[in-house]
Amino acid sequence: MNGKIIKGIGGFYYVHVPNEGVFECRAKGIFRNQKVKPLIGDNVVLEAMQVEQMKANIAKILPRHNELVRPCVSNIDQVIVVFSVNRPKPNLNLLDRFLISIEKEDIKAVVCFNKIDILSRDESEQLKDIYKKAGYRVHLTSAKEKVGLSELLEELYERTSVFAGPSGVGKSSLLNVFQNKVILETGEISKKIARGKHTTRHAELIAFNKDSYVVDTPGFSSLYLDQIDKEELKDYFIDFKPYYPSCRFHGCNHIDEPDCAVKEAVRNHEISLSRYESYKLLFEELKEVKKKWK
Repeated sequence: MNGKIIKGIGGFYYVHVPNEGVFECRAKGIFRNQKVKPLIGDNVVLEAMQVEQMKANIAKILPRHNELVRPCVSNIDQVIVVFSVNRPKPNLNLLDRFLISIEKEDIKAVVCFNKIDILSRDESEQLKDIYKKAGYRVHLTSAKEKVGLSELLEELYERTSVFAGPSGVGKSSLLNVFQNKVILETGEISKKIARGKHTTRHAELIAFNKDSYVVDTPGFSSLYLDQIDKEELKDYFIDFKPYYPSCRFHGCNHIDEPDCAVKEAVRNHEISLSRYESYKLLFEELKEVKKKWK
């Protein structure tokens, strides 16, 4: 039988087999000898199955399409990046960091702004327009009022999706609405510091449909991109790419160069100013990282 690893705890792996259920499995010693560690999201072949006891061995790990480090998950179809429109106020630079890290892995990214019930529609739409203009699919939702959920749910069917974002934005609350297999713990927002408590402690795939999986991840308050060279940073801003051919210089970094089509597009409001400011800030940050390494 073939299945997908949805959880790993203490040397045991829990494998979801469609139409059969979840099997408790051990990985064969050959993986340890080959220094291959099974990951959540791996598609695997099971053998020596004890169907009545729902136990088996993992005999083979099928080829991975991709692999994320944080969280450590494989075979991801898309990442749903969730930020709240308020409480906590969205840090767009952090959102851009998430998108860069996803683009670097060549995985589809979808942006979701949650808690639209606590902000005016116009202000929510302004946030949406920034990332829609950049080329991303964007959803406005309210887990509390159950607004925009059916459209977001359509994105999840027959895919393996990671929900990512900072603490307190409502990732777990959104997932609770979508499935009833596992009720994820939801945390209260600390009124004092306006940040969410870390309610998700480990990655776990949740099978909510035959071929549909979601995984909630711990909330990140920061995300470092020091593994990216400053010259390649521009390649992960997908809204910049259409303007490259019109820049005077090949390999233009869109910072100080004259006749830069990207900077012209910012002036003409074709590229969001907040996106460009994020780019400049990250470019300088990576330049400092390179100096330290030298």
